[in-house]
Amino acid sequence: MLPLDAWPAEARAQLVGVFTDIDDTLTTEGAITPDALRAMGALRAAGLNLVAITGRPVGWSEPFASLWPVDAIVAENGAVALVRTATGRVEKRYQQDAATRARNFERMQAVLRHIEQEIPGARRAADSAGRECDIAVDHSEFTALDDATIAQVAGLMRSEGMHATVSSIHINGWYGEHNKLEGARWIVRQLWGRPLEDEMKRWAYVGDSTNDALMFEHFAHSVGVANVRRFETALSHLPRYVAPSERGSGFAEVAAAILEARG
Repeated sequence: MLPLDAWPAEARAQLVGVFTDIDDTLTTEGAITPDALRAMGALRAAGLNLVAITGRPVGWSEPFASLWPVDAIVAENGAVALVRTATGRVEKRYQQDAATRARNFERMQAVLRHIEQEIPGARRAADSAGRECDIAVDHSEFTALDDATIAQVAGLMRSEGMHATVSSIHINGWYGEHNKLEGARWIVRQLWGRPLEDEMKRWAYVGDSTNDALMFEHFAHSVGVANVRRFETALSHLPRYVAPSERGSGFAEVAAAILEARG
């Protein structure tokens, strides 16, 4: 990982948008910091598109979609988007149809019950009531699980045919081919009618943990906030750059670097 100031100014100046994780990237101790919120507003004011992509549930994300200066929040690892309309209303858009979601929901609840019964200490995330397209087991938000138990939970999800990924706070599992990268591709088509592949070099991604590895791999302009170093040995792909500071302060530094290059 290169320091943030090694990011070429000419590359930063050409950006059209920023994708960002939420937990421990925009937030610090579970809440968005004022400097991160100001940074988001400054990016939008400068004409950049801004999309948050998170493993958090759609129910948890909905208030923030109406309050934060974002074009959209893509929740549940790419499954569902919250988009603010011209009238200010927030609408949900799904990658799966209603019948598929209903079938998958029942299957996922059975897996979640199995995990809680079979793995000592494994408990569903506190935000589970707001989830529609995935399940989540807490490992660092209100419960502390060691690495072996985290791997056991993810392994059980995969043994049931689910995709599984680990964020800074949760182990997420789901049925379907969506993920953060597919969610990014989908929302660019939904909102702007363009293929993201044609402009990958004009978007940045900011994240902090192992469920951001796919985004770090595919975005040349990938940046980790400093707490990404916690997962450095576990990440299959590292961000290209790393901010000096952690969490919301690190995001604010990334935003300042982009805005500085735009003059």
